Amino acid sequence: MRILLDSKQYSAYTKNVNKLPLKTRSSILKMLSEGQSMRTTARLADVSYNTAAKLLVDAGQVCADLHDELVQGVTASLIQCNEVWSFTYAKQKNVPTAKDAPEEAGDAWTWTALDSDSKLIVAWLVGGRDGEYAIAFMDDLCARLANRVQLTTDGHRAYLEAVEDTCGGNVDYAQLITLYGGPTGQKGHERKYSPSKCTGPRKQRIEGKPDRRHISTSHVERQNLAMRMHERRFIRLTNTLSRKFENHMHMVALYTIWYNFIRIHKCLRVTPAMEAGLSKSIWEMEDLVRIVDERAPKPGPRCPTRIEP
Repeated sequence: MRILLDSKQYSAYTKNVNKLPLKTRSSILKMLSEGQSMRTTARLADVSYNTAAKLLVDAGQVCADLHDELVQGVTASLIQCNEVWSFTYAKQKNVPTAKDAPEEAGDAWTWTALDSDSKLIVAWLVGGRDGEYAIAFMDDLCARLANRVQLTTDGHRAYLEAVEDTCGGNVDYAQLITLYGGPTGQKGHERKYSPSKCTGPRKQRIEGKPDRRHISTSHVERQNLAMRMHERRFIRLTNTLSRKFENHMHMVALYTIWYNFIRIHKCLRVTPAMEAGLSKSIWEMEDLVRIVDERAPKPGPRCPTRIEP
């Protein structure tokens, strides 16, 4: 039996057939945010891998736009910055010998800036760890702040020029440099996965008048641990890596909105966005899916097509 549909009927038909129920799409995004891999999520939700991947792309694009729109004019006093290492397709040392490696293959560093009081992720950036990315990251961070803050970073030298070029004299800036010593009593491969012994931190004032009592990166490092535990793409010694750099960024964008607006912080008892005054209520994942639907591109006109059921 052949049915001839016009363009409007065909658009309505494909929209109803291809779109998953709201509850199913919410469950997929929840599982991705809670640390499940793409294939595990697809099996649990009883959908294809491509369907889960397409939903991640759509949600990631919307989440990046939401972060740019909603996280603005942040009033904070203490900002901590750090970087999280991961990789896409292959580790940097294996890229030259990797088969069909894309141009973006290799190390992928996620820069994060955290409000120490509200635990809000104010800014994030995925890319390299050089000075160019440091300047772009700090420029984005300073544009989102509404007042002068005390800024603390680790000892990465790229921050020095980046903070001076973007924030100028509008911050009280200090670095927390952690000193390490080699592990004792271990040789060869035993040292490979053993943490180095921390011999102590060194607080260094760079600019302004930072309060030495608040020179710390503990909160942002704890957030980095949460990111590693909730996003399997960041877990070390695993095969759940990102094959595409774009999908890696989409996952970070989804995680940021989930962390800021949906997940209730255990210590705050509210979401970081509520604590920072950016939201009046706790979001549900269904709310995010509805926003994705509202911002989805409308299907254009199509020629009449024959469909065989």
